[in-house]
Amino acid sequence: MRFRLTLTEDKPTIKPYQEAEWAKLADSTTEDPTVSVQILSGLHHRWHCMLEAMTEADFARAAIHPEHGPVTLDWFLQLYAWHGRHHIGHLTLTGQ
Repeated sequence: MRFRLTLTEDKPTIKPYQEAEWAKLADSTTEDPTVSVQILSGLHHRWHCMLEAMTEADFARAAIHPEHGPVTLDWFLQLYAWHGRHHIGHLTLTGQ
């Protein structure tokens, strides 16, 4: 969502959300985790297609982050790469 907003709008302000509260919603607590993995797999496929088509100028586009100020899509990509590895580390530790 943040990438699409930044690619299609001029310096959009990114809206924060309460991740911990989202995790408490029924679809997060009662649904088979396989469904989330399937959604994530499809999302990653779409994201890969979008990233492959982006130019250097696209990666330089900026959004306004409430905590960090102006940040580029390159910055977001680095953050998301770290975040993904962070989650894999948690899964590895729990043996899942």
